[in-house]
Amino acid sequence: MSKKKPDKSNIIAANRKARHDYFIEDRVEAGLSLQGWEVKSLREGRAQLTESYVTIMNGEAYLIGAHFSPLLSASTHVHADPTRSRKLLMHRGELDRLIGAVERKGYALVPLDLHWRKGRVKLEVGLARGKKQHDKRAADKDRDWARQKERILKH
Repeated sequence: MSKKKPDKSNIIAANRKARHDYFIEDRVEAGLSLQGWEVKSLREGRAQLTESYVTIMNGEAYLIGAHFSPLLSASTHVHADPTRSRKLLMHRGELDRLIGAVERKGYALVPLDLHWRKGRVKLEVGLARGKKQHDKRAADKDRDWARQKERILKH
C-alpha cells in the first residue's frame, strides 16, 4: 500500500528487532506531531525506536516509548521529555483499517523506522503478527543458509 521504500540515507532510526519478532504483513507511512527540539535532535540522528510501540487511544494512533535525546544546545525554556507519547498523523481511512485489523484480527502495530520524506519526519508503521520461538529459529536458519550460499557462489 505504501509508496517506494525510503533510501538508506534518509533513515533516522530503524527498529531492526521488529523484523525479528514479528511477521510484517502491511506497512503504512504516518506523519508525527513533533515539537521543535525533537526535530532538531532528529536532524542529529538522536532517536531510538527499540522499545517503542504504536497504540490506539480514542480513535487516534500514538507512538509510545520512542526515545528522542534532547540536544544540550536546544531551547532552554522548554522542558524536554525524551519519551513522551507522540501523535501519529494519518488519513481517517488508513486509521480505521488499522484499528479494525488490531481489534478484530489480533494484529499489532509496530514502528519500523523513522525517515525523512520531503523535509518532514515520517514513521513507517508495520501491521504485524507475532512470531513464535520456532518461527524465529527457522528464520535464522534460512538467513544463515542464504549467507552460506552467497559465500559458496563467490568462490
